[in-house]
Amino acid sequence: MNRIFKAASCTAAIGLAALASQFPALAQNGEASAQGDVSVTIYNNNLALVQDIRQLNIAAGRSKITFPDVSAKIRPETLSFAARGTAIVEQNFDFDLLTPTKMMEKAIGQTVTLLRTNPATGVERRERAKVLSTSGGVVVQIGSRIEVLRDDGLPVRVIFDRVPPNLRARPTLSVNVQSRSAGTRPASIRYLTPGIGWSADYVALYDEGKGTIDMQGWVTLTNNTGTTFRNASTLLIAGNPAQANRSSRSRRPSRKGTGGIRPGTQSANREQVGDFYLYPIANRTTIANAQTKQVSFLDVQGVPARKVYGRTVSWMQSDSDAVNVASQIAFSSSSDGGLGDALPSGTVRFYQRDRKGSPQFIGENAIPHTPMGSELNLRTGDAFDITLQAEVEKRERITSDEFERYKRWQVIKDGEIVSQGEVSYAKTYYRTTMRYKLTNAKSSSVNVELIQAGLDWGWWAQDYRVVSEDVPGEQLNADRRKFVISVPANGEREVRVTYATRY
Repeated sequence: MNRIFKAASCTAAIGLAALASQFPALAQNGEASAQGDVSVTIYNNNLALVQDIRQLNIAAGRSKITFPDVSAKIRPETLSFAARGTAIVEQNFDFDLLTPTKMMEKAIGQTVTLLRTNPATGVERRERAKVLSTSGGVVVQIGSRIEVLRDDGLPVRVIFDRVPPNLRARPTLSVNVQSRSAGTRPASIRYLTPGIGWSADYVALYDEGKGTIDMQGWVTLTNNTGTTFRNASTLLIAGNPAQANRSSRSRRPSRKGTGGIRPGTQSANREQVGDFYLYPIANRTTIANAQTKQVSFLDVQGVPARKVYGRTVSWMQSDSDAVNVASQIAFSSSSDGGLGDALPSGTVRFYQRDRKGSPQFIGENAIPHTPMGSELNLRTGDAFDITLQAEVEKRERITSDEFERYKRWQVIKDGEIVSQGEVSYAKTYYRTTMRYKLTNAKSSSVNVELIQAGLDWGWWAQDYRVVSEDVPGEQLNADRRKFVISVPANGEREVRVTYATRY
């Protein structure tokens, strides 16, 4: 049926006066809105709370009030209505919007006027027709004959006498209320709606010479509710409130390579509601339907940052080829020497100036909601000139007595042992020597952070020992041990570490 309307230039037409009487806001201005004082609170999980206060003339007794320009995706069960001396009796959400297709569907059983134009002479001919069906095409009865409006290219217009009562030009909420008195007073509605959300985007300019980054944070608003919220007071909340019978798990961005985040413990200087941080937009703004809008919320210069080269080897096994290490940028969100704010989840994009001073894109990474005081180490890509190849140089079986002569692994923080390996009583052990070969084609020496992971096999084999190591390692936890290896300019280096394990 839509093809018939488009190809045959069949349009639904009614008088301008009729439109003006039924949709006054449209008659005055195509962009006019019936909304009042609008406030929109937007969450990260495609959810928003809309609060709209309008001045309405409410009659005494029982009457019907309409609220045009609500979200087309409103969750009616979340509606809250408030007006002095007025109680809500019943509510309805009219979501059938005024379109040619809907007009024709609502006209089934009714009489319309067909206006045909002879393409040769330009003579117009009018006929009254009763709409019988719109299933798969428009079937009408004209006098004693039945006719199908065909897609034959002839100019045909369908003229309706009136707009069907259940069709709305805009999404409309109607409520039946009982009022103790008549008069104009503020009436407010509050409801939840999906289809509107926000995310954070960060632009970081890295200066390798100074060891700093300049970072801007942008809020990206997206509105797909079918309704424009005009001149709205907008508040953003970093968090994902749980919703009954809906997935409330936040989508955690993936982080590849050895980059990561060590969560901080500082409280940001921001208002909180419950366990969520608030990010208010300074000025009122119009959130247009089908629009993406960006607003700045963070602008910090000269934050200390450093480049880190690193790779995580997931298990004691041999690489078939050398692997380029990850290039990472490390910085802090702390109040002292960092960004000084809690960071909503989003994407951090890094830029660096070339010799001409032009910023060039060098990579991006995603972050989850990150507390203030966190240490961030974000992967931007692979280092072109630096590689690391891990190889099992030797593996041999050893006895239990020999295994027990080696010192158990320990995690030491602030001079104290916070955890260590548990004694295993297995009868068979292995001693494995790993050789890590690193190359550096840069004209300056670099430090590479190598993390050997895959050490903890859970209940089956939590006990392992570090027999020897060319470079002193730092035990990060039961599964990971870190080595910082200096590689000379335009050179290479081999480092060996020997482990005693159950496997």
